[in-house]
Amino acid sequence: MLVVLAAMTGCGGGGGQSDQVRLTFWTWVPGIEKSIDLWNSQNPDVQVELESITAGVDGGYAKMFSAVKAGAAPDLAQVEYWEIPAFLLEQGLVELGRYGAKQHAGEFVPWQWRQGVFNDGVYAIPQASGPMALYYRADLFQQWGIEPPATWDAYERAARRIRGADPSARIGTFPPANSQWFVALAWQAGARWFGADGRWSVDIDDGPTLRVAEYWDRLRRDGLIFTMPDVHTEWYKAVRDGKIVAWLGPQWGDALLKGNAPNTAGKWRVAPMPQWSTTGKASANWGGSSTAVLRGTRHPREALRFALWLNTDRRSVDHLIEGGYGWPAATGIARGSALDRADPFFGGQRYNDVFAEADRHVDTGWRWVPTTAAMLDSLNIGFTEAVGGQGSFVEAVRAAQRSTVRDMRRKGLTVDD
Repeated sequence: MLVVLAAMTGCGGGGGQSDQVRLTFWTWVPGIEKSIDLWNSQNPDVQVELESITAGVDGGYAKMFSAVKAGAAPDLAQVEYWEIPAFLLEQGLVELGRYGAKQHAGEFVPWQWRQGVFNDGVYAIPQASGPMALYYRADLFQQWGIEPPATWDAYERAARRIRGADPSARIGTFPPANSQWFVALAWQAGARWFGADGRWSVDIDDGPTLRVAEYWDRLRRDGLIFTMPDVHTEWYKAVRDGKIVAWLGPQWGDALLKGNAPNTAGKWRVAPMPQWSTTGKASANWGGSSTAVLRGTRHPREALRFALWLNTDRRSVDHLIEGGYGWPAATGIARGSALDRADPFFGGQRYNDVFAEADRHVDTGWRWVPTTAAMLDSLNIGFTEAVGGQGSFVEAVRAAQRSTVRDMRRKGLTVDD
């Protein structure tokens, strides 16, 4: 895969030693300063300085890319899984395998570890993810005689029954400007959009993805779902008012429900995602990020040491969980943590057990590309046009296929026809 990313080898230097190593870390994770303070108190020889940045392509990433090109990058940075290939294309990451990272692979959930591995090189230490499940209003489902849908056929039947019981309510929304949500559903259906074996392959409009797009096109045409933006003012109001009665959401979405719909406390439960087959257990992921070491650092070994500690040390991870950073990437560390208990907001359910199981069933073969941001934008545009009456979700997927191939070739990448 490194071949097709055009010699993406990080340049981790081994500069001169001093009595104390100082590392700079750019991140946006809330509450992470508690972990850094803990590290600094325990490691006087390696001190980490935190610089808070804005998440996103136009915020922190733009600043990071500029810093890498100028030779002024921090030692470490927060990098989402989907953005790692873009950093590799710019030769912006240090290959950590040469410093012993590979021996730690077994400490992390396999699919998350794979997000930072390219052509057998390790370029990022996984931190957290967003395994998905179905949040649903148990009180309303019971009132209307609906079981949590185990299959997508059952989900559609439930959607029809909900609209029939309350014409102003819907099972959920298709968020047109949040294509990462759609990506997760395609991922769960078995899609493999990208591959690389000397050349890139791009297959966004593969069979599983078109099946997902056709499914949501039908629900939209039949008026069974809303098409409002999710995690937005209108959406939160609909959740509070009992008009959105379920949500296919990530583990970190629990805080959004608690914080924005406190009046619904005790009424929610969590169930596994609906499946395309009656025997399936496939899950999906929405979100997730890593701790990466950037090109130009003079202390790659110390940076790796900190990145591993940050994401595997029990006290550090407890601080990160407290801040709501997502589902831990370290294997089994959720057990015994704040995630490992019943929650009154979810009616006393140990709801994170559902997410723990989901995390074990995310396809490890999913890959991103260096132009992921542009691809997501293309899908957002196409989906927004579709809900506005121009085109369909299927057409949006096909348009994203064409634009992604074009964008990758413009970057100088070799893509199969």
